[in-house]
Amino acid sequence: MSLYFLCLILFCIGLYCVLRKRNIIKIIVGIGIIEYAVNLFIILVGYRQNGRAPILAHDQEILNMVDPLPQAMVLTTIIVGLALMVILVALALRIYEKHGTFDITKIRRLKG
Repeated sequence: MSLYFLCLILFCIGLYCVLRKRNIIKIIVGIGIIEYAVNLFIILVGYRQNGRAPILAHDQEILNMVDPLPQAMVLTTIIVGLALMVILVALALRIYEKHGTFDITKIRRLKG
């Protein structure tokens, strides 16, 4: 239960970065932290204490096996999250080239 609570704290830290920071780079880091918190939560949902790897042989029984679906989902979200980070960083660089700052309050004032 404490691992779920730590996962929630990590999510809240990322959410704080997204909502309260004014620097685009800090917002992107906050999105990354949120992504890692969600991935950790998905892995924790599929975890079982003293569980076996989800590899089934013909002579084995299915007892206390770790769920493989959350692991596959996390692998997919890592790839999607990496693509999202690349797009966000490229967008931040374009904004910096055009406006010369990463501060979103100054960018809103420029309107150009």
